[in-house]
Amino acid sequence: MPKKSWLERNKKKSETVKKFAVLRAELKAKGDYAALAKLPRNASPVRVVNRCRFSGRRRAYLRKFGCSRLTFRQAALNGMIPGVTKASW
Repeated sequence: MPKKSWLERNKKKSETVKKFAVLRAELKAKGDYAALAKLPRNASPVRVVNRCRFSGRRRAYLRKFGCSRLTFRQAALNGMIPGVTKASW
């Protein structure tokens, strides 16, 4: 589990992205990159880190399932993800 400060920082970034989303879209449509550069850095959606919903792990994140590979494997083996089975050939 990551430190709480990392989780809080990521949550704060996502709130900032939501706050400036409309303004960023307008500035990008106009092509006003000078005003866009004056916005806070954390207003960019690229700075938000994808994290596992269960463990908070950021590496090996599977977008389709919203969790890390380790959590996904455990859930799949326990039969908690419908339609996912262990491969055998």
